[in-house]
Amino acid sequence: MSDCLFCKIAAGEIPVEFVYEDAEVVAFRDINPQAPVHTLVVPRRHIATLNDVQPADAELIGRLYLAAQKIAADAGIAEPGYRTVFNCNAQAGQTVFHLHLHVLGGRAMHWPPG
Repeated sequence: MSDCLFCKIAAGEIPVEFVYEDAEVVAFRDINPQAPVHTLVVPRRHIATLNDVQPADAELIGRLYLAAQKIAADAGIAEPGYRTVFNCNAQAGQTVFHLHLHVLGGRAMHWPPG
């Protein structure tokens, strides 16, 4: 999608430092972190929201979680604990309409979030 911020980042049109990258997924630090570690895991292919995921995307969704697992291990937050979150649509807090998985850690997470 030509006007999508995350598509441009994934394509290398907007320079960011990737903390993870493979053929289908990129990950980078959130510009407005909500925790000491706050990384966004993004498919290179545009999918607007979690509601747009299809059965054929099951492997891709698994790849997002495997990338999150590696990111957490590399950041030293795997053992103490971390949170992964998909926000779906505006009322849930999605502001960029390109599917992305938040990886948050480095501090105690409370529920409900506050």
